[in-house]
Amino acid sequence: MRDLPSFTLAGYDKGRGRVVQALWFAVMNTLFMAWFCPARLRVALLRAFGARIGTGVLIRHRVRILWPWKLTVGDHSWIGEGAWILNLEPVTIGSHVCVSQEALLCTGSHDHRAADFRYRNAPVTVGDGAWIAARATVLAGVRVGRHAVVAAGTVVDRDLPELTLHTATGRRPVQEPA
Repeated sequence: MRDLPSFTLAGYDKGRGRVVQALWFAVMNTLFMAWFCPARLRVALLRAFGARIGTGVLIRHRVRILWPWKLTVGDHSWIGEGAWILNLEPVTIGSHVCVSQEALLCTGSHDHRAADFRYRNAPVTVGDGAWIAARATVLAGVRVGRHAVVAAGTVVDRDLPELTLHTATGRRPVQEPA
């Protein structure tokens, strides 16, 4: 039986104080996610809050990022409209990566076996040249390999080797892009 009132934030470090957290939420919800905010400004805002963002990165509107200071994005990567980076732990996105529309990179979970439903969080890493397709989900602790593809609408709950396509019906090798 779950004892949800006994849940605590034990073992979870948000990485910044409450004032910075509140300021980020204000900026994210009023400017960063807005359709009228230029992509360059989104990148600048993330950097101002501690994200490490490479050159040529495109971040579309309605993207949600829980804690920018726990985000690293390599050069020339795209984050599509409505993507959600739920990064209670670090998320590292390589170079030339496409995170498509409404994809979810989720570093947080709970221990379903524990009555207090304690956190069971882990980082997410997406290798260079990978593609996380529309509405795909990458769960806590997963490493998506170089040039791997997570098909639209699928869930990845364990590491995906490089040059591998993950679909609802299984995994198979893919060729490296030309």
